[in-house]
Amino acid sequence: MANAIFGFIGCGNMGSALASAARQALPGECILLANRTPEKAGALADRLGAVATYNADAARRSDYLFLGVKPQMMAGMLSGIHEALKAREKPCVLVTMAAGLSIATIRRMAGVDFPVIRVMPNTPVAIGKGVMLCCADGVAQEQLKLFKEVMAHVGWLGFVEEKQIDAGSAVSGCGPAFAAMLIEALADGGVACGLPRADAQRFAAQMLLGTAALALETGAHPGALKDAVCSPGGSTIQGVRALEARGFRSAAMEAVIAAYDKTLELGRQ
Repeated sequence: MANAIFGFIGCGNMGSALASAARQALPGECILLANRTPEKAGALADRLGAVATYNADAARRSDYLFLGVKPQMMAGMLSGIHEALKAREKPCVLVTMAAGLSIATIRRMAGVDFPVIRVMPNTPVAIGKGVMLCCADGVAQEQLKLFKEVMAHVGWLGFVEEKQIDAGSAVSGCGPAFAAMLIEALADGGVACGLPRADAQRFAAQMLLGTAALALETGAHPGALKDAVCSPGGSTIQGVRALEARGFRSAAMEAVIAAYDKTLELGRQ
């Protein structure tokens, strides 16, 4: 593992989170960081004890090259490192996190037939509690094993078929925004009922954390977890009634579908 080089082009929120996770498994000299704004890569390199470089150098030297740029910027970035990729004696694994761009599209944009891992991480990977959905094509078992070992620090890695990754990302990748809105709304309700803001927010966040853990550990259907709290004639069922009257579940479903549709649109650009 110590000899594997993990390069990152793009040091935004996701790129820096995945680089930080890799740094927990690899020595700093094995982490290459490049960014359109070199100062950003330099600052992250200083924080991680890693190596700041530039795109083409990362493309030449990396065993795993993470492509952390926005979908609409991917073609331009890949064209800029095409010659460096072509000049390699041995293909690297391209790791793309661009929403909506298929493995075939990444290969076409890069102009090389390299192995590709497509990943869709979410923001909690920054604290090691995230979800990262993955699919791979042309990647050797040993390469995949090493990738899983290094990326284990992001949280939970789930491998799916590529045709499922966009829908999965609409749930796990976009979901933190929806969950944060729920925490905020519940906290607002608590404040309206007289709770201090900090307490209300902590109660809501801790409740969501515990309920998620209960769902995962028990495997119980969410409806059963809901029913377990709803005593006959009690407070909770009245709250559930208020949510249903305002289309709570339908709104959540529509949010996922809207995010999925937008992801497909990005892939057609």
